[in-house]
Amino acid sequence: MDKAALFAPRLPEDDVEVPGVGRVRVRGLNRSEAMAVGKIEDAALKDLNIIAMGMVAPKLSVSEVRRWGEAAPAGELEVVSRRIAQLSGMLPDSAKEAVKEFEANPDSEFRVLPGAAAGDDGGPAAGGDAQR
Repeated sequence: MDKAALFAPRLPEDDVEVPGVGRVRVRGLNRSEAMAVGKIEDAALKDLNIIAMGMVAPKLSVSEVRRWGEAAPAGELEVVSRRIAQLSGMLPDSAKEAVKEFEANPDSEFRVLPGAAAGDDGGPAAGGDAQR
């Protein structure tokens, strides 16, 4: 295994159409970003941060995302933040979507972050991989 491969950027990206404006480029959040966003309790501030962290082109600060939200229809930013969350594996249905996509394209690579409910049940790993 090439250790350098672990450090190579592998965050998925996608273009999102913003009606009447054009396309923006977004990416999934890395683990540190996703964990930082998860600690934000205010839903509106959390959404602003998800977009600011996940926007690739144009790159926007939190205050710029706020300005955009003040000028845009209510659902415009939702489409962008939802796509970033999907790419990050942060939605409750992300694992299901990853399985569907993998079944359609087995050569794809996926990165799904555990949800807030993830935990250790204390039992052995499935498939007999228990540590001895």
